[in-house]
Amino acid sequence: MRPFRSAVQHVLHGAMLGVVLAHSSAGAAEVDAARLLAAPGNNADWLTHGRTYDEQRFSPLSRINQGNVNELKLAWFYDFDTTRGQEATPLVIDGVMYVTSAWSKVVALDARTGRELWRFDPKVDGAKAIDACCDVVNRGVAAWGNRVFVGTLDGRLIALDRTTGTPAWSVQTTDPTKRYTITGAPRVIAGKVIIGNGGGEMGVRGYVSAYDANDGKMVWRFYTVPGNPKDGFESPALERAAKTWHGEWWKYGGGGTVWDSMAYDPQLDLLYIGVGNGSPWNHQIRSNGEGDNLYLSSIVALRPSTGEYVWHFQTTPAESWDFTATQHIILADLTIDGKVRKVLMQAPKNGFFYVIDRATGEFIHAKNYVHVSWTTGLDPKTGRPGMVPEARYLREPAMVSPGPLGAHNWYPMSFSPQTKLAYIPALEASSYYKHDDAFQFRDRTWNTGIQLSRDPANAKTVADAAKSKGGAMLLAWDPVAQREVWRVNYPRAGNGGLLTTAGKLVFQGSVDGMFNAYAADTGARLWSQDVQNAILGGPVTFELDGEQYVSALAGIGGVAVAGILGTSQARSAFGRVVTFKIGGKAALPALISNAARKPLDVRRANAEGDVASGQRLFDNVCSVCHGMSARSETAIPDLRYSSTIVDREMFKSIVIDGVRASKGMVGFGSTLTPAQAEEIRAYLVSLAVAL
Repeated sequence: MRPFRSAVQHVLHGAMLGVVLAHSSAGAAEVDAARLLAAPGNNADWLTHGRTYDEQRFSPLSRINQGNVNELKLAWFYDFDTTRGQEATPLVIDGVMYVTSAWSKVVALDARTGRELWRFDPKVDGAKAIDACCDVVNRGVAAWGNRVFVGTLDGRLIALDRTTGTPAWSVQTTDPTKRYTITGAPRVIAGKVIIGNGGGEMGVRGYVSAYDANDGKMVWRFYTVPGNPKDGFESPALERAAKTWHGEWWKYGGGGTVWDSMAYDPQLDLLYIGVGNGSPWNHQIRSNGEGDNLYLSSIVALRPSTGEYVWHFQTTPAESWDFTATQHIILADLTIDGKVRKVLMQAPKNGFFYVIDRATGEFIHAKNYVHVSWTTGLDPKTGRPGMVPEARYLREPAMVSPGPLGAHNWYPMSFSPQTKLAYIPALEASSYYKHDDAFQFRDRTWNTGIQLSRDPANAKTVADAAKSKGGAMLLAWDPVAQREVWRVNYPRAGNGGLLTTAGKLVFQGSVDGMFNAYAADTGARLWSQDVQNAILGGPVTFELDGEQYVSALAGIGGVAVAGILGTSQARSAFGRVVTFKIGGKAALPALISNAARKPLDVRRANAEGDVASGQRLFDNVCSVCHGMSARSETAIPDLRYSSTIVDREMFKSIVIDGVRASKGMVGFGSTLTPAQAEEIRAYLVSLAVAL
């Protein structure tokens, strides 16, 4: 194992996987309800995922401001032991930073220096990687009492002692025989740890659960989609929801996973969850093309003490494009039409910015923040979209804007009560959808009900999608006027989450490895620093000893979509935490330039099999991890340059027999025959020849 490394040198005696190192807890105080409720005025700490229960990701700190942000320098850095994606938002409590890495590992660091205090490895089986839709990432921990809580990729919720990292309890929150995963950060409300899960493409049924922080006992569970009616319904809310489903949806799980966003209003005592897409995506296959399919693609309000349903708002009824509503939820009080309204804001994948009354779920207003072509518009009273029939790809393929990456994906937004603006990491793009009329559920791949094809798309949808300007951008959005105030355009997608401060600054990392600060009122770029890798998650800021720090995680990961996420430029060998302050003195090590990769010598490959068939198989089985046309730009190998494609037996041992399952590459013997694996190899060899 490569040891973790910090800018502050230290020796890890006896360090090994699963071993924790203790530190002094002098001055540490328990995290309780009073402390979490007081978080808005707490400058020193970052106590919960969005800093405060309203998830605004706004800090009142202003020591770093528009006048001096150009003096920000690196204070310290800390390197992880993995090249996989880094998406966590750190917590900072009493001078200690708690952060997760890939494979659900947890590390505690001295927030002043980056010195490692302890680490914990839950030892997730590498074979579980096949069930993760978008890399083996983790988005952070939650805190309560003297513990931090982490959800693991294999579905466990684990309580760790904040001082030592020693596990206090562990509970399996998912059925291990099904393809559930956890990548999202828990939240804690009144001693109840709230955790969801992922797996919408893998054939699971979504839910969110609450566990007692003291002993790990489950308190309640709320399912987001109904199960088989013959088994009865867990609540009246699900019985009502079942009327919006048709066919035998439960055979495919239904989807609706709660894999990321949550927010909490202590005054209303309401927990808000964002619900994901259906399983499969294709509404025709999932529900015979009928019904709204509640509570897919919805925001749902629950009582956090009991899990009781209170209200819901569905952003995309009869969803069929992977338009989740799991994107970041923000709560704020806004003056609308002369009246102060308690609102909930969300910019989900479907391209609209929603403002909803968070007490009742009443639709207030919405406006598209990118070009959309799947709907004719929203009803101004209800927010219900009018559908474009051709965009539903029932008779012929369609080009649809946005695509499955969404107009806004998981990257956290922020909101500034100073400027009254929301800040959105946005993407404008289109995607091809074709109904899979030969759909069969498979246990080792995605199950979307979408067929990859070169058949031409419906001309009307192509023309509508072509109206999109395309590109990635940081948008400053006025949620009252529902208009764009300013934007920063980026050359590539995959730009990270946002932090807003009282110094009138917006911090965001970009996929090119830069950490940027913009003027919150004008969008002017005031500072940039090369951190040698993409910052994807949300930055945080905190104050210690009268100094303000800004921290973020850097490490490319996620879905390997060629030309969308990632760059071919040189990057740091491992993911890292980077922390800045005015006058910092640390420096990153020099990058080792990427040596130009030499094309493979495939003269002895002797690949047999139909290349066209191999391409179709690769697109359907392999591309989600290795990239379309095998162009991977993350830590997943670029197979065009892999010597494994030259050796027939080695390729079979990996693809069919699973000899590298411990590293995340499981065998596909239940999905592919050896002859089909050889066709895939022939396709990959053809790509290597073309280099």
